[in-house]
Amino acid sequence: MLVNYVRTAVALKLNELKFDKRAVTAIEYALIAALIAVVIIGAVTTLGSNVSKTFNSVASEL
Repeated sequence: MLVNYVRTAVALKLNELKFDKRAVTAIEYALIAALIAVVIIGAVTTLGSNVSKTFNSVASEL
């Protein structure tokens, strides 16, 4: 009796998870945005240090 109740409750929760995918989609978009932000920060940091080196070498030549 208790086993059937638990089995039914678990089946109902699994069915709810099948149909409500809004939270999963939001998490996926957040992860994609975070990954893009990390790539942009890395690119800007690398580019910034390279530009700084270039300006310093030009300044020392002048």
